[in-house]
Amino acid sequence: MKRVALITGAARGLGEVIARRMHAAGYRVAVADLNVDAARTVAQSLDASGDTAIALALDVTDKAAFESARAALQEHWGGTDVLVNNAGKSQVSALMDISPEEFDRIVAINLRGTFVGSQVFGAHFAERGFGRIVNIGSLAGQNGGTATGAHYAAAKGGVAVLTKVFARELAERGVTVNCVSPGPLDLPIVHETVAPERLEAIRRAIPVQRLGSAEYVADVVLLLTAESAGAVTGANWDANGGLLMR
Repeated sequence: MKRVALITGAARGLGEVIARRMHAAGYRVAVADLNVDAARTVAQSLDASGDTAIALALDVTDKAAFESARAALQEHWGGTDVLVNNAGKSQVSALMDISPEEFDRIVAINLRGTFVGSQVFGAHFAERGFGRIVNIGSLAGQNGGTATGAHYAAAKGGVAVLTKVFARELAERGVTVNCVSPGPLDLPIVHETVAPERLEAIRRAIPVQRLGSAEYVADVVLLLTAESAGAVTGANWDANGGLLMR
């Protein structure tokens, strides 16, 4: 039986790449996004019949929305096996210019979304005796950010910690929880939000002298969701071209 994977923020960017890679590897894929029309376009491009790919409207800040998604996948495919907490929002703001409202919004999308998604699906996986949660972190959560705001960096730092907390809580129930922390990726959204001269400076600072590959990140996610990866949990997989060496 094909495993079922829900990928949040999968209508574009890294989430779309992950959804496509997992579908190609044989997963049934739920393309979840706040922009359900864009999610539907991606899902239909994978499988217009809906047999192996569907779209779900999902606001990751809303726990009830995750519960509705879990119920929908239970009805459609009999349950879920994998959750990829990919949805996020980066905003470049000067530290002293970040308002409390902006801080709360960025943290809600990047950190609260990971928390409530892991709560809802972690419980579901524990009941089933199997599950894989992969959180998408960021180099920013480890070094304070190279081209992002403090709120985004703080939220992604929280994602790394939540990964360990959930991993420890769910380990005895057949559920693994891991994190992948990319550096700057060669994606349209990155080129849209970071000034070209700033992006070139970042590229020059990367030891391997190039931006990261979204396809590689998707391959790491696929590795961590495999049944054979049951002994890997609470880990943070760095993919930053050598920007962070420890």
